[in-house]
Order: sequence, then C-alpha cells, then structure tokens
Amino acid sequence: MAEETTTSAATTTTTTTTSRRDEIAFFDVETTVPFRTGQGYSLLEFGAVLVCPRRLVEVECFSTLVCPRDISAISAQSVRCNGITRDAVSSAPPFSSVADRVFDILHGRVWAGHNILRFDCPRIREAFQEIGRVPPEPRGTIDSLQLLTQRFGRRAGDMKMASLANYFGLGRQKHRSLDDVRMNIEVLKYCAMVLFLESSLPDASPTDELITADPPELIQLVDQMKIDPLQSDTPVNERPALENTGGCSGYEGFLKPEEVSISSISTHRLPSYRGTWRISIHHKYMPLQLLCTGMQIHLGLSTKFKDQAGLPKLSFLVKPSPHICHVLEACDGLAQRSHLELGSTSDWRPLIRKFTNSSTIRLQIPSVVNGDVATYSTDFYLKEPSNNVRQCDTNGISEADIESLLVPGKYVDAYIGLDVYDYCQSAGIRLVAKKLIVHSA
Repeated sequence: MAEETTTSAATTTTTTTTSRRDEIAFFDVETTVPFRTGQGYSLLEFGAVLVCPRRLVEVECFSTLVCPRDISAISAQSVRCNGITRDAVSSAPPFSSVADRVFDILHGRVWAGHNILRFDCPRIREAFQEIGRVPPEPRGTIDSLQLLTQRFGRRAGDMKMASLANYFGLGRQKHRSLDDVRMNIEVLKYCAMVLFLESSLPDASPTDELITADPPELIQLVDQMKIDPLQSDTPVNERPALENTGGCSGYEGFLKPEEVSISSISTHRLPSYRGTWRISIHHKYMPLQLLCTGMQIHLGLSTKFKDQAGLPKLSFLVKPSPHICHVLEACDGLAQRSHLELGSTSDWRPLIRKFTNSSTIRLQIPSVVNGDVATYSTDFYLKEPSNNVRQCDTNGISEADIESLLVPGKYVDAYIGLDVYDYCQSAGIRLVAKKLIVHSA
C-alpha cells in the first residue's frame, strides 16, 4: 500500500521500500533568475522521481518548495519563468531542512534530467555548499538533452523540453519540478518508441510517417517497452547536433518564406497522447517555423473567447505578402490532406482569408499557466524609427497593454509556429505568435 505524507510545502509518495540504489533519479530544480551582475541562482523547488531503469516504473517521488535566504531574489522575471512567487515560498522550509532528504534521493544513484549537466547539477552542488554540506555525488548521469540531440536528431527543433512535449502532443511544459520530471520521462518513452519503430521498419528513414499500427497499439507499446538508458544500442542519428542556447527564450530555426522550399514541406502523423494522432508540419527534417516580416496589421485585438486559464484568447489579423501566402497555402493543403487521411470529420478552416485586393491571416497570442499565475507567453518588442529594437516589459502584460501595441495600420515582424488542431468539429492550422516586433512608425 502506498504511504503518502503531504504538507503545504513538500510531498512524498512511496510505493515500495528498497535498500538498493540502482534506480535512476530523474530530477529537476526551479530557481530564481539572476537580474544583476555577480548574482547567483537561488533554489526555489526540487522535484525527483526514482525510476526502475528496466521497466520505467515509478518507485518513489518527492517534491518540495524551498525558501531562499534572500527572498528578494525572486524577481518579476523569475516569476515569469516558473510562476513561483515570494508568497508561495514564504512558508516553505529552507534548503537546510530538506537537504538530508535530497541527499538520500540523489547520492550514489544515476542522475537523469533535461539539461542537468549545464544547469541542475551545478545548482544542487551550490545549494549544499551554501549550507556547508558535502554535496551528493552521482554514480553516473544521463542528460536527456544531449542524449536526444545525438540520437533523435533535430526533428523537434531546439530540443528544449517544451518543444519536445509539443512535438509529441503531451501538452504545455509547466516549469514546475515534479511536473517537468514526469514530462521528461514521457518524452523519453515516446522518443524511444519512435527510434525502435524506425529501426524495425524496412528501408525506413527517420522522416517516414509511422502509420504501421493502430494508435492504441502504439500507446500500449510505449507503456510496455523495457528501456535501459545506460545500455541503449540504438544507432546514433547522423544529423548534426543543435547547440543548446539555454535561457527562457530562443528563436533559432525560424525561416523566412523565401528560404522555404515548397517541395521540402511535409506533414508527419505522429502518435499523440491517449491513443490519438497529431499532425506536424515539417520543412526537411525540422518542424516548420516562420519569420514573417513587414506585415501590416489589418484588424486589432480580438477577445471574443476565453482559454482554460480564464484569459481572453487574443488574436489579430495581418496582411501577409504573396510569398508568405504561397508558403502557407502549401502547408494548408498538405495538412488538410493528412487530416482527411486520418478519417477526421471536422470542418477544415482555411488558413488564409482572401478578399478582392488582399488576403489576411490570423495570428494567435498564446497564454501559459505557471502554478497559479497565468500570463501571455508571446515576447513583444518595439522597433523604433532609429531601427533600434527593444523588448517590452511583458511581465504581467495585460490585454490593454497588448491592444495598445497592435494598432491597425502598424507593421509587425512575427516569429510564427504552425499548430495543426482538430477540436470540437473544427480543424485547421493555428498560427502561434512566439515573438512580435511592432514597428513604432
């Protein structure tokens, strides 16, 4: 029987008791974001899951918020990254009170996580050194960022956890320790499944569509696979590794329309969550993301509907160039064909609205929920008449703030992701604005 102890700051769940330390410790930390020169990171949350390496069965999990020594280190930028506020940690224990538990979970085990070699491992060692304790030492490390970049290639773009989760339709990354750890494990399952199937198909390349079994059979295969990350013999993907740029944002891999070869656009039907399928639009072997410049705002902000976070679903219309239309029409046609081949009966909504003298496309401004904080996740920049570009203060940006920026008649440069949806008998491509540069004049 599972034993569970819960407090306001820490949660522990134990499903089995064992003295062996051959489990893999998947862990993640959330920290403050330094905002002045010489300032270090302060630990805000630690989460870990102990996993049997042969069957990926969860043996034990632990998570706790941590109150830093200097609570003023939790800046607005820090809250924007992980949603952990000063109030949230004010009653949490200091790291010295949970250090024994963290040490017991980590010491002598194989450590695993996404980008842990560059970020999480140093933060753990710093936290122990700060309280005058010897830090735990791993028996080995598995950095899934490096592992998947080498073996899965660049097909999920920048290979950040959020990009990988989006690629497999696993939902949004929450940037909370225990949630991110479990998402990391699910991502590894899906990547292993794809690599396993690709190596089993005759004359299959990594970009072939995996339509060889019914969706429920594929999902069952994921759950039953026995994987040992330390002894994987999957052939190394020969594609070049993408450098990890770190940080909360990055806009590598966005293509201008003139850089897109129409013949290289393809759709990929991938197993998604709970036996469903999702369609992904690729250019060559990477998800297609576009940098569209000089588009005039046709209609300002629409706030007709609300999302699951209770925020208005913001969108606005722009006038794309003929070159942008050409690329998007190709994407729309391919995605619609894949949508029909999957047997969907939803009505397909055209991506481009055509008028006598012009065309328009709708850009979506997504929201993101971090803990109890819901914000809009698009990064806004302002291009001044001098051509200087400066970032707007988007922490807690409101609907009114965005409306004042997106005025009809102004021009905007947009970094766009293409998200194929099929929901409530409506289907199509959603153009998600990751970054917007608004021309001030």
